[in-house]
Amino acid sequence: MKRIQFSKFQGTGNDFIMINQLTRKFLDGSETAIIQQLCDRRFGIGADGLILLQSKTGYDFEMDYFNADGRRGSMCGNGARCTIAFARTLGLDQKEYYFYAPDGPHRGRLSPHKDGWIEIEMTDVEHVEQGIDYFFLDTGSPHYVQFVDNLDGLDVEAEGKRIRYGDRFAGQGTNVNFVSAAQNLPLKVNTYERGVEAETLSCGTGVTAAAIAYLIQSEPATASGQTVTIQTKGGQLDVRLEKQGSRFHNIWLCGPAVEVFQGHLYI
Repeated sequence: MKRIQFSKFQGTGNDFIMINQLTRKFLDGSETAIIQQLCDRRFGIGADGLILLQSKTGYDFEMDYFNADGRRGSMCGNGARCTIAFARTLGLDQKEYYFYAPDGPHRGRLSPHKDGWIEIEMTDVEHVEQGIDYFFLDTGSPHYVQFVDNLDGLDVEAEGKRIRYGDRFAGQGTNVNFVSAAQNLPLKVNTYERGVEAETLSCGTGVTAAAIAYLIQSEPATASGQTVTIQTKGGQLDVRLEKQGSRFHNIWLCGPAVEVFQGHLYI
């Protein structure tokens, strides 16, 4: 039986089990049922996902991310910010970080704008599909974005599941974001996450997608950059980004990352 120390972190209510594998490997990612049980909110610790902090040549660290269903996931923005916060508790106390995530290399840093906030640079976005009433784009994870008039009255779980399991996305899945149609910031975003297969309190790649969709819809973006403030059910996030033609770049996801508790688990 393995005795493993873990930490629990949350970023605007998006919560993660964190395990330090910098010097010793406890899990290799094949333990789907175990990870699923650990993330279960009744029979385990409870989390939207699990993150293994690991060494990787050429980087400060690697984040190996698993969804609550126990399977390896795509990029998780809030998870990446929590991974930096976790690394700092282990002695990796730096102002800037260069790390490897499921979608490739990223930079991260302590926010120069707000105390206690952590910022990570997201991948550039060059292609956005715009339909009659939706946007579809990849911000490290695939996201369907829909603006709605009555976000508070929307059944996010039911409507998100309908889109996620519809004919187009049933195979690979997609995250689904519903955004308040009000023109005044902060935007409000509620997200149904694939892999969790439920509504979560926040989604970092989701609010990034929502910010890009908002700028396309309202067309205020300039090369000098924009900051879009977004309110999720778990708290507030900022997305800073620049636009050149149809390409969005220099995208930074900014927000808090907080340790909740530590403990030991036995496998």
